[in-house]
Amino acid sequence: MHAVTYDAYADDNSRLKFGEVPDPRVGPGQVLVEVRAAGVNPVDWKVMSGGLDGMMEAVFPVIPGWDVAGVVRAVGPDTPEFAPGDEVMAYARKDVVQAGTFAQLVAVSAADAARKPAALDWAQAGGLPLAGMTAQRSLDRLDVGPGDTLLVHGASGGVGSMAVQIGRDRGARVIGTASERNHDFIRELGGEPVSYGDGVVDRVRALAPDGVTAVADFVGGQLDTTLAVLAPGGRHTSVADNTVEQHGGHWIWVRPDGAKLAELAALTERGALKVTVAGTYPLDEVGAAFDASREGHTRGKLVIVP
Repeated sequence: MHAVTYDAYADDNSRLKFGEVPDPRVGPGQVLVEVRAAGVNPVDWKVMSGGLDGMMEAVFPVIPGWDVAGVVRAVGPDTPEFAPGDEVMAYARKDVVQAGTFAQLVAVSAADAARKPAALDWAQAGGLPLAGMTAQRSLDRLDVGPGDTLLVHGASGGVGSMAVQIGRDRGARVIGTASERNHDFIRELGGEPVSYGDGVVDRVRALAPDGVTAVADFVGGQLDTTLAVLAPGGRHTSVADNTVEQHGGHWIWVRPDGAKLAELAALTERGALKVTVAGTYPLDEVGAAFDASREGHTRGKLVIVP
C-alpha cells in the first residue's frame, strides 16, 4: 500500500517519505479500514519531532496519523461489531507509535471505531475523532451544563470550534477567543467572540463581569488569563499546559473510545455539531499539511485524503 513514513525524529518535514509499505495485519478484535480521510492534528508533527518520546515508544519507520474515516475491508477473529463494507471512523491512537492512518489502509481496534454518520462527508468524518473527542472530554471533565459560562481559548481551531458547539448544546453560554477575522465564524457556531492578546482579560470581564465558571484551553500559555477571569469555585482544563494541575485545573489527554465517538456522531446527525474542513491534501502532500498546521491559524480541520 501507499503510505507516508518517517525513519527518525525531526523538527521539520525532512524525514517524511511517500512510498510503498507492507499492508497491515488484522488481529483479533480489529478491523482493516481503507482510508478515505485522516485528520491532521498538531500532535502528529509534535510526535514526529520527538515531543512525546518520554511518554510513548516509537518503532521506526513510523506512519503518522491518529484520525481515520473509511470503509471496512476485513475483520479479525471474533469481531462481530463490523463487517466488510461498513463505513466507520476512529481515533486510532495505539500504545506504540508506528502504524498510523496516513496510508491507504490501517488496522484499528473495533472498540475504538464508530459508524460514520450520514450527516458528514468523508473529509468531515476524518477530521472529527481526535478534535471532537478532545473537546468532548474537556467539557465532560468540566461538567459543563446549563447555567455555566464557558470560556474557550482558541475557539476557531479544530478542537475549539467543536467545544463551542458542544458547550452550547449542553446549555452553556460560550465565550471564545479568536482573531478578528474569525469572529463571525464563532458567532455562527453560537459563541460570543473576543480577540485574544493584550487586554483579553478586560474584554472577557466586559462580557462576564462576575467571571466565567469554566475555561477550556486548547492553545497553551493561557493560565494567567484563565485564573484572572475564573469565578470563585470555577473549573478549568488545558490540553497543552500540564501546569494547570498546580492551580486546581485538569490536564486533558483524550482516550480512544468508540462509544464516546458514537455520541459525537449522534450530535452531527441532529445538527448540533458540524465539522469545518479548512483544507484537504493528498498523501504525498502531508508535509504541506504539517506546515499549515504549524502556523496555528487554521479555521477548522486539515485533512489527508489518500
